[in-house]
Amino acid sequence: MVFSALTVAGSDSGGGAGVQADLKTFAAHRVHGVCVLTSLTAQNTVEVSGVSHVPRDFIEGQFEAVHRDFDVRAAKTGMLGTSEIIESVAKKLGSYPLVVDPVMVSESGVRLLSEDAVETLKNVLLPKAVVVTPNVFEAEIISGMKISSAIDVKNACTKITEFGCDVVVKGGHLDGVDVMLSNGRFHSFSAPLLEGGFHGSGCSFAAAVTSNLAVGFDLASSVSNAKAFITGALETAYAPGRGGVSVVNQMRVSFEESFDVIQLAVRKAVWQLEALDRLSVLTPEVGMNLCYARAGAESPVDVAGLSGRLLRVGDKVRAVGTVKYGGSRHMARVVLAAMDCDSTVRAAVNIKYRPETIDAVEKAGEFSVSSFNREDEPGQSSTMEWGTREAIRVHGSVPDIVYDRGGVGKEPMIRILGGNPAEVLFKLKKIIDWV
Repeated sequence: MVFSALTVAGSDSGGGAGVQADLKTFAAHRVHGVCVLTSLTAQNTVEVSGVSHVPRDFIEGQFEAVHRDFDVRAAKTGMLGTSEIIESVAKKLGSYPLVVDPVMVSESGVRLLSEDAVETLKNVLLPKAVVVTPNVFEAEIISGMKISSAIDVKNACTKITEFGCDVVVKGGHLDGVDVMLSNGRFHSFSAPLLEGGFHGSGCSFAAAVTSNLAVGFDLASSVSNAKAFITGALETAYAPGRGGVSVVNQMRVSFEESFDVIQLAVRKAVWQLEALDRLSVLTPEVGMNLCYARAGAESPVDVAGLSGRLLRVGDKVRAVGTVKYGGSRHMARVVLAAMDCDSTVRAAVNIKYRPETIDAVEKAGEFSVSSFNREDEPGQSSTMEWGTREAIRVHGSVPDIVYDRGGVGKEPMIRILGGNPAEVLFKLKKIIDWV
């Protein structure tokens, strides 16, 4: 199934924000992006030199074209410009969840929402939204309150929810902590503050929330996932123009490592996992991860994996986090222990333990299986390292499958081992067929 998400926003000719940033974010989440352009801007990393709004009838025509063909699962708005545009957008929105990014001023200080349109935004659009995602400056305008402390943020959140939607106030301009008020409860999401200015961060964050809503995550999970996504995207931001402003890197790949074959193989495998049907049946409660080690790897920092997890959504999984070395230390230890016994075994993925899965694998007779008992684990040891070594010792060589039945506070698990991610996925697909 192809999930579609809609962005209703302005075009950034510099490619760093607006519709361009939204579509890149949707693509990074493996969501098909569709768009309604509201405005055109002539801008780069130095300035916004011109703005031209799209006629209302053409905005409405874009909505009609999109709705006739695509199953839109969630939408976001960005730059809307005028009261008239906001009214047209509000009239044409469907019943899908809506994220409002209240774009008011560009990074270079140019006003992108007319002053008289603020009331229209609050009274016409916010009641249709699931959540609005202002920065501190925007939250001050919407709430009519001055914000200079964490208490002020919460008070502003309470005021903004009176317009009928939940709110996430982004803390990049204050203390780095995003504060969400949803269903009367406050949630906070923190990440290290990064030096410098970033272009397109607000657009990309809201688009990431939208992507998560489109594939079925609830709002709190969507915001949490989006925070992890935007943190990785900012950590790998780059400056493409002469203005020196960094733009968000939605693919979360540093240019120096973009051709690293180990990380690329993990990314491709993650994309394939997201496309697999029925994988949710084999997804553990703690999520999945897939790792691939460099030849001669000696520590977890030599093993690439997801910094987050692959989580269950419907009958599929969706990745949270970014692929990087040291991304998953638990699974890395499984791979490193296997490599000590057979240096060609450099990849692994974990799936849910079920007795019927092991029975099906053993009945098929195609893959070797071994296990370990957590109760036999000696003190002061790494469970993943010791358990993998124990399963190898019992089997006499590195098996295709290593499993355990769990312990107190520990979820039982199956690990599939192989020479590379492609081999691991081949084995996983076989197991899906068998169960």
